[in-house]
Order: sequence, then structure tokens, then C-alpha cells
Amino acid sequence: MQRRQFFKGAAVAAGASTLAAPAIAQSEPTIRWRCVSSFPKNIEVLYGSAEVLAKNVAEATDGKFQIQVFAAGEVVPALQALDAASNDTVEMCHTASYYYVGKDPSFAFGCCLPFGLNTRQQNAWFYHGEGGKLLEEFYAGYNLKALAGGNTGSQMGGWFRKEVNSIEDMKGLKFRISGLGGQILAKLGVIAQQVSGGDIYPALERGTIDAAEFNGPYDDEKLGLYKIAPNYYYPGWWDGTSLQHFFINTKRWEGLPKHYQAALTAAAALANVDSVARYDVLNPQALKRVVEKGAKLRAFPQDVMQASHKAALDLYDELSGKNPAFKKFYESYRKFQTDSNLWLQASDYAYDNAVLRLSRRS
Repeated sequence: MQRRQFFKGAAVAAGASTLAAPAIAQSEPTIRWRCVSSFPKNIEVLYGSAEVLAKNVAEATDGKFQIQVFAAGEVVPALQALDAASNDTVEMCHTASYYYVGKDPSFAFGCCLPFGLNTRQQNAWFYHGEGGKLLEEFYAGYNLKALAGGNTGSQMGGWFRKEVNSIEDMKGLKFRISGLGGQILAKLGVIAQQVSGGDIYPALERGTIDAAEFNGPYDDEKLGLYKIAPNYYYPGWWDGTSLQHFFINTKRWEGLPKHYQAALTAAAALANVDSVARYDVLNPQALKRVVEKGAKLRAFPQDVMQASHKAALDLYDELSGKNPAFKKFYESYRKFQTDSNLWLQASDYAYDNAVLRLSRRS
């Protein structure tokens, strides 16, 4: 099936089935939108998800619906992308919702919760679990319609100038991190700072920060972080997944013809799947390269993992006690995670562990 045929089929399913294809093309209005990204162009998978969406929307509508993508800083700063869509400065944006936990910690649930769901689980909770409904209601309060549109998969634990041998080495550490992970680490004495991707290297170089996490090996290699902070830690427990969204101004979304909405929805879903597949191809080779360039792979000490997990659960209890929206999200999220983990332990986890053990022996 040709891609264009697929998208036209999506439009038909959305309610345009009574019109012949030529009539649809003639009735399509010409629409021009701007999409601001929170990511720089050189991080081409993250940034490129918006280009994947724009390309396929244009193809699905015979070029009538054009979306121009702008990199971080070209229209608004990286961490103001969501605000720009919310207040109708632009029609839509592409960003990670956990950048905005300062507005409300509930923004974390659309992206990831430390020690939370993995990528498959996050997609399931969003598309077919209760998460999609809860997030739709929450984002509506910010004049936003959300479409899942990209995922990095599990991330690494970041780059450190010095080794971390125990929980004591975390105290006073100035660490670039996004989302609720920063609030959790603050309980361990870490000084958490949110720095946009393009500013991480100079911040490390100047000594403004001592360590930084961004993504996985492919993107981290591009940022050159191994040149300054060679100790590369895992796992990135604060980013077991990282779901990005296309946030669309509600008024703009509602003003679209139904078949344009269908095309946009289908294109976002394609961008979501495409990004995961690309990272799964690119990260393994990048990991080999950064090690060859001097990166030293290290696991976080067990006392750091245990203390971080306890601090995370304590934070979630605190937030649930004072934020009704967070409590509602968290109860749904934890129930889904508990049920889903039962299945994954018997299926994917068991399979992955068995294959790893057999691979080591061969």
C-alpha cells in the first residue's frame, strides 16, 4: 500500500467516505501552520519526528495542509514551545511534557515517570489505557490537544566528570536533568538544573554543571559530552521511556476539517513508531563509538539506586497528598504498571533475560 493511499484511507475512515477522491481534493482548504520544536536540528531523530509528521500530512492532503517546522530558538526558546501553542502564538509544537512540571507535576505523566513505565507500556497506557483520557482532560485545561509523536526509548544515566562510588558522591553535584528526576535527586543532595539540549555542552565546559543527562548514545555523541565528562552511567531510571507529543492549540485543532484531523493523527502515530525504530538502530553503534572515544561505562552503585527509588516513592506520595490531579494520574498509572508488569515478567522480560544469558555463553 502506498503511503498516500494509506493516509487517504485514514481520511475516509474519519468520515469522508461519501465523497469521491477528486471531490475531496477539490474541497480541501489551503492551510499553513507553524510547529515549533524543543529540539535543535542536529538532534535529527527528535527534531526529525516533526518533519516526518509534516511530510506525511502534506502528502495525505495533496499539499493543501502544510506544516513548517522550526527548531528550538528559531521562533521561541526550547522550553517555551508548549506555551507558544497554548497561547496561540503558533498552531502547534513538538516537545516533551515533563519540561513543564514547574507548571504542574502532572505534566510528567505524558512523558515519563521515574521508575515508571517502559516504552511499550507508556504507549499502551496512552493509546488504549486510561492515560489517554486523563491526559486529554488535563491538557484541555491548557488549551491543548495532544498527539503522541516520538519516543527515545530507555535512556542512559548521564555523563559525569568524576566517578560516583556511593550516595555520598551525589551530594552537592550540579546535574542537568529534566522532569521529576530533578526533584527526586534533590532529596539526595543533588543540585538539579534544567538546561536545554543545545546548551548542555557549554554548561559542562564552563563548570556551570558537573554532570548531565540528555538521551541515549546517539544523541549524546552528537553533543560531544564524552569529551568533558567521560564517565557514562546507566541506567537512566528517570527516563525508562520518554514520550514526546505534538501539542496543538485546541481552537486550531477544532477548526480543521475532519479528514485533516485524521491525517494529522495518522502522521503523528507514524512519527511515534518511526522514532523508536530509528533509535533502536542508531544507539547500539553509537554506544560502541563513544566507548572507543574514551567513554567509560559504569553502573550506578546499588545504594544510589535504592536511595533514588525510595526518594521517588516519597515524592509521589507527597505530590498525591497536595495535588488532586497528580493523585488521580498516579493511581491509574501505578495500577496499570502493576498489571502490565505481571504480563511482561512472563513474556518480554523472561525472553530478554534468557536470550542475554544464552548470548553470554555462546
